[in-house]
Amino acid sequence: MLYGKNKLQLNDTDRERMRAACRFNAQLMDFIRPEVQAGVTTEHLDRLIHQYTLDHGHIPAPLGYQGYPKSCCTSVNEVICHGIPDKYTLREGDIVNVDCTTIVNGWHGDSSETFIIGEATPVARQVTQCSFDCLYLAIAALEPNCRISVIGEAIVQAAKERGFSVVHEYVGHGLGRQFHQDPSIPHYPHAAARRERLAPGVCFTIEPMINEGVRLTVLDQSDNWTVRTKDGKLSAQFEHTILMTETGPEILTQTEHGPRPGHKF
Repeated sequence: MLYGKNKLQLNDTDRERMRAACRFNAQLMDFIRPEVQAGVTTEHLDRLIHQYTLDHGHIPAPLGYQGYPKSCCTSVNEVICHGIPDKYTLREGDIVNVDCTTIVNGWHGDSSETFIIGEATPVARQVTQCSFDCLYLAIAALEPNCRISVIGEAIVQAAKERGFSVVHEYVGHGLGRQFHQDPSIPHYPHAAARRERLAPGVCFTIEPMINEGVRLTVLDQSDNWTVRTKDGKLSAQFEHTILMTETGPEILTQTEHGPRPGHKF
């Protein structure tokens, strides 16, 4: 999914606005964290995220975006991304990605985490660990004016070494006043990504979707949002919003209570 040519290099004032938006986004993720447990419906998580966002005077960006019906995405087990919260009750052994995007004074913050519900299978933990590690390996590969392709190169190498695959169809993206803008951030080596560089002031997401089996995807025709693995096997994802600065990448959505680099699931 490649987006329009709206890449912006933020000035100092706008960088602070993005930092503020992403601080709240991280706060929201920490708020929902203890609620993600067995016996809770994904619809309940969505209601909590919706109300918490409104209570703080902000806007849940997904709600109404291109017709999307909810305030967050909840992608369970074989769902890769864009899962719509519903009456599904989380159960022991599930993995679920919770993806939140918020608009704070006109600026977007975007992040997601995959949560393991209780005791999961070894492969569920391994694919979750792989996605988490791929995110931070990609961030570690960044430096001012680097090629975008270093992101995909780091992710594919790590996933391949562990026997997993990387989704191609859904990518990271530029972020700012718009939800999706240039640059497009593929999580695999891509010709255009080898030509384009990440200059200081560019803000974007990295959100590797790692599949247990094949990388191929299937869009649910009943809602035109939910994306599943073609083989029905598990998928995991983690996402941060990154600001490229003059000295290197700055993670804008780092949570206070969430996993940090080196965390073991």
